[in-house]
Amino acid sequence: METVETISLMLGAAWASGINLYAAILVLGWMGGAGHVDLPPGLEVLSNPSVMLAAGGMYLVEFFADKIPGVDTGWDALHTFVRIPAGALMAAGAAQGLDIGQAGELIGFLLGGGVAAASHATKAGTRVMINTSPEPFSNWGASVAEDVSVFAGLWAALNHPWVFVALLIVFLLLAIWLLPKIWRAIKRAAHALRRWFGKDEAPAGQQGEGLEARRQEVLKELHPDDKGAAGSPP
Repeated sequence: METVETISLMLGAAWASGINLYAAILVLGWMGGAGHVDLPPGLEVLSNPSVMLAAGGMYLVEFFADKIPGVDTGWDALHTFVRIPAGALMAAGAAQGLDIGQAGELIGFLLGGGVAAASHATKAGTRVMINTSPEPFSNWGASVAEDVSVFAGLWAALNHPWVFVALLIVFLLLAIWLLPKIWRAIKRAAHALRRWFGKDEAPAGQQGEGLEARRQEVLKELHPDDKGAAGSPP
């Protein structure tokens, strides 16, 4: 592989791992096993049928878990300890194609970990924001879009490396701009939950009014700029 192709594969594997690790393994394993691409020695194990079978099983689990509000956030939280290290290791394996020895693998490990962390944080944080939306199909749309982006991104990384690297730079710049906003939204959501569960129980005759008032407070907390969100129902 040429140097730019190796770098594109290294960064693409890390980026995709941060979004959907199991889909990334399936795509790279299938493309390597089918002969569509020559994987570096460090990634050839992805084409092993046992590895692909395990990744396929976990992909099916994530396919459904990723579309259930609340469950997807818990799944993402657990996978903080899976996607980022795996993305770093996959990038280090891809960096073997640079033929500069252990230095290349260490560079790949460090860059891969950073890219995987950025894509994972963007995905997980965006999902927390989506879960505060009343739209029931938002999770499905986001999940499908993420899966498609993994498949398309890895295809671009292997077939059009310069295009992928340019798009990845744009993604990282957007992530730098977006993550502080996501963090503020997560803090608002956490504060709203504390207010919801921290209120004292209303008297029996006022429970309906108390729940409605509490709901309005939570909506104000989650959507401070939405003037109509906290309005009283007609």
